[in-house]
Amino acid sequence: MKKTSWLPGEPVRAHWRHIRVAPLALCSSIAALLSPLALAQSADADELDTLTVTAQNLYENVGYTRRSTTAGTRFELSPKEIPQSISIITEQRIDDQNLDTVKDVLANTTGISVSQVDSNRVQFYSRGFRINSYQYDGIPTLNTDSRWYFGEGAQNTAIYDRVEVVRGANGLMTGAGNPGASVNFVRKHADSRELMGSVSGTLGSWDQRRGVVDVTTPLTESGDVRARFIGGYGAADGELDRYGERKKFGYLVIDADVTDNTTVSLGYDYQDTHISSPTWGGLPLWYSDGSETDYARSFSVAPDWAYNDYESQKVFVDLDHRFGNGWEFRGTATHGETDLDSRLMAPYYEPYFSSPDPVTGQGPGFYTGWNRGERSVDSVDAYVRGPFELFGREHELVFGGSYSDQENDYQNSFAPGVIDVGDFNNWNGSTPDLEWPDFAPSESASTRQKAVYGMARFSLAEPLMLIVGARYTDWQGSTWSSGLGNHSQDEDAITPYGGLVYDINDVWSTYLSYTEIFQPQSYRLEGGNGYLDPLVGKNYETGVKAAWFDGLLNASFSVFRLEQDNVADIVSTPGSLITTATPVSDVVSEGFEAELTGAVTDDLDMTVGITHYTATSAEGSFNTDRPRTQANLFASYRVPQWRQLTIGGGARWQSETFIDDQAAPGGTRDYEQESYTLVNVFGRYQFTPQLALQVNVKNLFDETYYSYFDTYGVYGEPRRVTSTLTYSF
Repeated sequence: MKKTSWLPGEPVRAHWRHIRVAPLALCSSIAALLSPLALAQSADADELDTLTVTAQNLYENVGYTRRSTTAGTRFELSPKEIPQSISIITEQRIDDQNLDTVKDVLANTTGISVSQVDSNRVQFYSRGFRINSYQYDGIPTLNTDSRWYFGEGAQNTAIYDRVEVVRGANGLMTGAGNPGASVNFVRKHADSRELMGSVSGTLGSWDQRRGVVDVTTPLTESGDVRARFIGGYGAADGELDRYGERKKFGYLVIDADVTDNTTVSLGYDYQDTHISSPTWGGLPLWYSDGSETDYARSFSVAPDWAYNDYESQKVFVDLDHRFGNGWEFRGTATHGETDLDSRLMAPYYEPYFSSPDPVTGQGPGFYTGWNRGERSVDSVDAYVRGPFELFGREHELVFGGSYSDQENDYQNSFAPGVIDVGDFNNWNGSTPDLEWPDFAPSESASTRQKAVYGMARFSLAEPLMLIVGARYTDWQGSTWSSGLGNHSQDEDAITPYGGLVYDINDVWSTYLSYTEIFQPQSYRLEGGNGYLDPLVGKNYETGVKAAWFDGLLNASFSVFRLEQDNVADIVSTPGSLITTATPVSDVVSEGFEAELTGAVTDDLDMTVGITHYTATSAEGSFNTDRPRTQANLFASYRVPQWRQLTIGGGARWQSETFIDDQAAPGGTRDYEQESYTLVNVFGRYQFTPQLALQVNVKNLFDETYYSYFDTYGVYGEPRRVTSTLTYSF
């Protein structure tokens, strides 16, 4: 028998693809080889080789894909069994692309576009709608407000096993939210019963330094109680003048197998970010003579005394009990606290103040804001799931309930007057610190959701599955705002879910689905007459999916239509504590998406996606600053002739975008940005089974583009080079 060896760290999926036998049959064959008769027959052999077999857990990430997930439903299903568009960004892909922040992950996800509002604030969109529904380990714990930013996009991804994105309305799982998409962050756990871990260090452009340690260790001799710690520190200057950042994070989880069928997990997550000289807003798009500006990408509108501080803490407990009859109970509770302290200064342009003169730089006035905020979130979710029989066929059922409570409190201080920095075009950020008044309460808000939900997966026939469900949500919200007083809302809604999946054969399936979502709103109507009604979103979707190589390569193609009413068109007034909006009705987004992700060969992992949609409202085009067409490609290739070397790369392309800029000198004008492509590459060399060096280059050709433009513009990131040395044990 010939010895076979694989390079340490290669995905186990390659082993299984070559073996191509069922695990039980393989175990029987091994038992036969180890029987006394087999040993006696081989006694005369010169050498008895050892066969080592490694099995792949069906519930683990495999390269760039995953065989099963509970995303979109609570059922453990393969991607082709889920009647919605879904993307899973695995740990391996996060590592290969060096996606070390939430913003990086979502920017490289099919169908997601990123809006970089300034140097730190970031918003995400899908199918034309802003994403504001986020989950941690499957439970809704955060519903973001575009008016206040707590550094969510900068959260470190080192603690996550994967990120799951369900596109379209996902109200059954999230409760309130927008219909574009929902995002679920799945944390890593202490999965090893032996001591193992890694230490990595990164150096990169703009004096970037980063170190991460990840260690798992058993706490008992049997390994039934295990702990995992992940921690890191990073610092860097930015591409912007005067900008700098310092980040540190820590994560600890203890997993205990209380019995053979019961596992309890307790975890703590801490992240702290300090930003010096962050911008608040961006660069003017126009000079006062009506010509377009052309500032350097390093030019900053931030004074040297500005800063952003974000600090977040989360603690969670998870209980998983598996009954002997195939049923399972899962309960999760979490408490999170986030603080912000942000002292900023922002320029504003027409119609508020003047655009800069192209020669003298005179014109823009600055206003200031020192904001402090606290947000706390408590969430509990529990459900049972399992099989049942009806009419001679086996089906599945999920039933559960959830509760969440979110409290927000804000204070601010505004230095009086408008600040003139002189020649704006040559300003270096030097501005005396100001006389800040005492802090005053700005807003206090609380939101509570109580919900029960149920879902059944019926086997109508051997190739036909029907998934139906509903969620009842009781939503209560109250807001106190300076200048507006108290406002309270009580809303309840039944959110239906329906999906039909037909297995054409072992590879292909087709589906259609209908989902809904609703979102109460706290925006004051422009003119002060009441508040916006809740928005309601509906999602119609149909498509085909495929899975090859036992789920190692997955593909999907979907056609969708989203409908939404009462969408808030926010009206901003500089220096005002009141955010008003006008409702936009009959908003419709329709288009298609396609994605292929996984192992094309034993040595080639790939993800490729494309999305295209149109979005309109009763007033015409909707959110025209969001690209209507996007395409992304990334692949990694293990060189067969040189197994220590892995190379890869890809590109992200988006179509042209435009706005009707009401701040343009002389009246409203169109501002257009042409389509652009960002190319990223990487290479990794495995010196030994423990030591590896990886180099990533983002925006290889140093493309210049705006990541955001609306009244002002914010440049996207220039070319960045990083090198990471990792030692594993």
